[in-house]
Amino acid sequence: MDTDKTNSQVNTLLSFFDRTFGGTEGVRVFTAPGRVNLIGEHIDYCGGFVFPAALTLGTYVAVRKNGTKDTMRLAATTIDGVRTFTLGDIESARNLDWGNYQAGVVKELMLLGVDIGGFDAAYLSTIPFGAGLSSSASIEVSTGLAVSELFGLPLTGKELALAGQRAENRFCGVNCGIMDQFASAMGLAGHAILLDCASVTHKYAPLDLGDSVLVLANTCKKHALGASKYNERRAEVATGLEEMNRIAKSHGNPEKPNLCAFNKAELLEYAPEIANDIIRKRVMHVVSENERVKEAVTLLEHANLTAFGALLRDANQSIRYLYEATGDELDAIFDATLDFPGCIGSRMTGGGFGGCTVNIVKASAVEEFKKHVAALYTAKTGNIPEFYVCEIGDGAHELV
Repeated sequence: MDTDKTNSQVNTLLSFFDRTFGGTEGVRVFTAPGRVNLIGEHIDYCGGFVFPAALTLGTYVAVRKNGTKDTMRLAATTIDGVRTFTLGDIESARNLDWGNYQAGVVKELMLLGVDIGGFDAAYLSTIPFGAGLSSSASIEVSTGLAVSELFGLPLTGKELALAGQRAENRFCGVNCGIMDQFASAMGLAGHAILLDCASVTHKYAPLDLGDSVLVLANTCKKHALGASKYNERRAEVATGLEEMNRIAKSHGNPEKPNLCAFNKAELLEYAPEIANDIIRKRVMHVVSENERVKEAVTLLEHANLTAFGALLRDANQSIRYLYEATGDELDAIFDATLDFPGCIGSRMTGGGFGGCTVNIVKASAVEEFKKHVAALYTAKTGNIPEFYVCEIGDGAHELV
């Protein structure tokens, strides 16, 4: 972590808090990171394995009790004005143009027994909005940590993650899985997380890229799950599970609790009997992607970065052609990496429909990689991409 950069962000946030709410005495500062998912896309809600890592990009929140019984005041360095709601009328916060994620978390914390009073909170984010790096989960987890600590009922990282997921599902209307919030709450510097989303158990895997680095390439087409086809895909895989279980029963085999409980052999046996072409493709992606995650971890454990990079490309083509969750911009930026010799692997990351690709690039070739990809991408789409060389950081924690 760049300590100087972190201190600068904290100082900027505290100055903003002072201007907005008056003074900084008694203010506490917390942070929660965004995440990049290395492999395992759109299977966290299908009971699969995913392989995310927390970034050093994140959300900072400065909080202080404001002496009221139940008034919440929220502000951010990137928006105008203060968003206000009360515990007694928390449902009205669903309609806020900004602040609904925080309100949803507050509601979930209340249900967990946190005795919440009035507070002021100021936010600063270093995550590019709409890039698919989970700025929403970062807001949820940082809020959950700050408010639970402020009011004396600290939660475990897992509890924070689950509260954030429930807030997004129930309050914000996005039917997301657990991966984003878990990575934000439970990240570990220098490591990725192999997360079993069915059991919500995990293990850390050292992420040693040797002489390569992670480069995120942002299409600069905003990724917004609530406005995308994300919930539509959720419905399709639910139908896919029904179909796979129906076919399994017809073969004399038991039903399974989720799509990722099916293995590759069962996929090959059952999938041809799914009549609907779209549902069949969705099922094929989910089951095969789950197998790729397990293979990816083994490859990294054996330091086979070249094979891991090839697996990333395979994963991208599955999400592109079987799950159909990329779009012209992500396709163009991925295609621009294919003939660059210093790029070991690339794929879209996040929910898709815009956002970023994650790329493993030789450190010595990063600047040339940026120029090469930008030129091809801009020629194809007219958009100008952004690039971020990323470090893997820790999960949510208190700073001040």
